[in-house]
Amino acid sequence: MAETLHISSDQKGARYEELFPQLQALIAAETDAVANMANFAAALRQSFGFFWVGFYLVKDNELVLGPFQGDIACTRIAMGKGVCGTSWQRKQTIIVPDVDAFPGHIACSSLSRSEIVVPIMSDGEVLAVLDVDSHLLNDFEETDRIWLERYVAIICPFLK
Repeated sequence: MAETLHISSDQKGARYEELFPQLQALIAAETDAVANMANFAAALRQSFGFFWVGFYLVKDNELVLGPFQGDIACTRIAMGKGVCGTSWQRKQTIIVPDVDAFPGHIACSSLSRSEIVVPIMSDGEVLAVLDVDSHLLNDFEETDRIWLERYVAIICPFLK
């Protein structure tokens, strides 16, 4: 696949639908997890204009920063800390409309206003989380949760 994405819709759900097969094709021929996570993050950020998109990998009982697109980020996050650590602990997607209202939010950047974190799981265990931040308040909704949970399913096999 060429390294060009073709997204024509202005509607969020249709954008996710257009990007999905392109993202599958982008990572299908590559076996390296880091390369695939990097392109995955870049494709999401490019297609939606999110402030920050990246992965935190579970290593030695903490989340460690993986491939991402955006400003510099927190390097390590403990289980139950911030949105990422809470998503990991609960093993569920968390949507935060206003990060300033989330108890214990870890502010890697004051420009981040809302966030969604999706755990990437295999056999009931979290391998990593996908973290997506927006510079807009209340930018994430059920459409994002549904599609991003579907998206992480295609990256999961590379993390095992």
